[in-house]
Amino acid sequence: MRSNRPFSRSCIKIAVRLLLGHSRAHVQDWFPGLKLERATADRDGMIQYRGELVGHLTSHSRALEAKSSSVLIVGSGPSIAQCDLTRADESSCILLNGAVHLFPAVIAKPLAVAIEDERFVWRHFDLMKRVPAGCVCLLSVSVIRAICELDSTWLRDKTIVLIDNLRKPYGLARRDTVELRKLSHVRLSEDGAIGFSEDPSAGVFQAGSVAVSATQFAVAWKPRAIGFVGIDISNADEPRYYETTDKAYSGIITAQKWIIDHLVMARSIAVESGIEIANYSPVSALIEVGFGYDATLAKTD
Repeated sequence: MRSNRPFSRSCIKIAVRLLLGHSRAHVQDWFPGLKLERATADRDGMIQYRGELVGHLTSHSRALEAKSSSVLIVGSGPSIAQCDLTRADESSCILLNGAVHLFPAVIAKPLAVAIEDERFVWRHFDLMKRVPAGCVCLLSVSVIRAICELDSTWLRDKTIVLIDNLRKPYGLARRDTVELRKLSHVRLSEDGAIGFSEDPSAGVFQAGSVAVSATQFAVAWKPRAIGFVGIDISNADEPRYYETTDKAYSGIITAQKWIIDHLVMARSIAVESGIEIANYSPVSALIEVGFGYDATLAKTD
């Protein structure tokens, strides 16, 4: 089991924490060389790496050419092998990490691709090369920087939407619960541990799985329905459906309760907005917290 993050990145992470302290340790996400100019509702932002323009940022509200009536958030949990995604609505799927493997044989045109953990970039950049030109890509700060280190030209023909961390935002110090409560687009649990952003362009709450971030974008796009498939969580220590036994480290098992609590909050907020929520994976921790199981996408022999 290996993460494939270069040793140099681990050194930078430690050095930044020692030099800048806890409140600015996340500077390592963009150091060295990455500079971002945020997108607004009516203007694209910029991605610069080592002084060169390598791409543009687009706001979530402008990223999609047309509104989708349904959004299917597709993870890479082992249960995905039991689902027939050829029956999913056209251009409805947000492919998380290794679910990119489903393009183009199973999913001809994804709604978006979402990658939040830079370790996936280091380990599976060859897989990322199959993401088509023009595709909407939801990417974290550290993922954008890792891509730039490997091949910044990858960004040029994609529609890049920033996944910024509200607790540890790009260019700013870490925010505490008091600061977060002052933000009008933020919903927080009573103890401040669980959050939801109603404006993903201003940042989202990250919680150990890119599914949490993708859900906040999906709710903001206001579809009629949001579905989950391959978001197993409970069996994340098993190889993902596209991996062999030489699998990448996953922190999902450790963060399981944190992830689930965030998705439960997201479901409640989606329902408030009249959005239907469904889980299409027969093996998923979501079943145990009231998401149920919808067999619509179950494979049939």
